[in-house]
Amino acid sequence: MSTAAVPARTGAVLADLLPSSRARTSDLALVAGGALLTGLAAQIAVPVPGSPVPVSGQTFAALLVGTALGARRGFLSLGLYALAGMVGVPWFAQGEAGYAMPTLGYVLGMLLAATAVGALARRGADRSVARMAGTMAVGSLIVYAVGVPYLALATGMSLSQAVAAGMVPFLIGDALKAALAMGLVPTAWKLLGDRDRNRDRG
Repeated sequence: MSTAAVPARTGAVLADLLPSSRARTSDLALVAGGALLTGLAAQIAVPVPGSPVPVSGQTFAALLVGTALGARRGFLSLGLYALAGMVGVPWFAQGEAGYAMPTLGYVLGMLLAATAVGALARRGADRSVARMAGTMAVGSLIVYAVGVPYLALATGMSLSQAVAAGMVPFLIGDALKAALAMGLVPTAWKLLGDRDRNRDRG
């Protein structure tokens, strides 16, 4: 069975299938939970020699949050993550906080990327492996489109130097994260669709 056909709801994202997900309090919990998940994932970080940008789990988490919550809640969730980190919560990669770090552009890029992939998910871009691959690629490109020029401006690097230090070392990791998301998200749709069908039959 193709996961592209699951579930039947048009315009839904995964969070919409949770009980009471349309309630205001539930939305607040989802937004806060997405920010917390991103902050926790950011602590999984490994320094990259010669680069101020570490390999971390925050981009992967941000894109999953946007995909699962949709554009509006994804924007609010990553906005909360960014704002809290900028005012002092030490939950950016490697426990950093503030607004003077050269990697802040990546965080701002994640905010835009979460919104974009959330909008794509509303259009069914997370229902199949192939479409999820494209969704992750779009999200990653947005993160780099903001993060790399910001890195160049903040450090005085040339754009080519910023690409070499802030994008090239991470492409293989991005591919692995995309592969993981390609398995996780369409499978979640299939399992939730099977659950709904079994409940309807019961």
